[in-house]
Amino acid sequence: MVSYFEAYDGERLAFHEVGAGRTLVLIHGFFSTARVNWIAYGHAQTIADRGYRVVMPDLRGHGDSAKPHDPQRYQGDVLADDGLALVHHLGLTGSTDYDLGGYSLGARTTARMLVRGATPGRAVLGGMGLEGITRTGGRGEHFREVLTSTEEFPRYSPQWKSRSFLRKVGGDPVALLQVLESFQDTPGGDLSSIVQPTLVVCGEQDLDNGSPQELADALPNGQLEVVPGDHMSAVADKALGRAIADFLGDPDDL
Repeated sequence: MVSYFEAYDGERLAFHEVGAGRTLVLIHGFFSTARVNWIAYGHAQTIADRGYRVVMPDLRGHGDSAKPHDPQRYQGDVLADDGLALVHHLGLTGSTDYDLGGYSLGARTTARMLVRGATPGRAVLGGMGLEGITRTGGRGEHFREVLTSTEEFPRYSPQWKSRSFLRKVGGDPVALLQVLESFQDTPGGDLSSIVQPTLVVCGEQDLDNGSPQELADALPNGQLEVVPGDHMSAVADKALGRAIADFLGDPDDL
């Protein structure tokens, strides 16, 4: 099911839902969509089967959400602003009666929302390490090359894989470049304010965003779960959905 809400600047943004029960807001990664990250591989259904309403936004510039080309529509901490607007739309602002998480850029956006005052009961940071939270520019250069280069990349290179994925999901390069410019660092010291029990879940070969163990160690109540795969393949492995579902447990036990 696809629904829409209005961002603080008036843009129309989409979210998808699976299941019923305690709300879990799950945010997808850069270049991807809610359908690709969470629905296609069965993760949302796995979590919903535990008694959760899984709400999955399409980030600005992605999926069924607005894809403005105007740089003014990507000013400041816009992705976190959009996430907080969704929480408000769901009637959950100031409540702890929901959980919040994401993968890759979705995890980074989750961290931004948490340090800015989001109050979920628990949090999930998937496909993320400490450097991907505190120094966002590292991975950004890879994506900037993919979005702006007119050259064909060597087959099976990281750039070739990213561009192939972009074409598969029908991404808008102009809008995505604006999203890329909106990335926000979270200083390491701010992570101490994330007091919620937090699952850091990452592929065993995934160091794309730095060390997941260091990220878990930097969080007051962080714990690390390793699943098979690298940054691209771990999100397609059913172990990711099971790890999140196991961390959340039965909502009736809360």
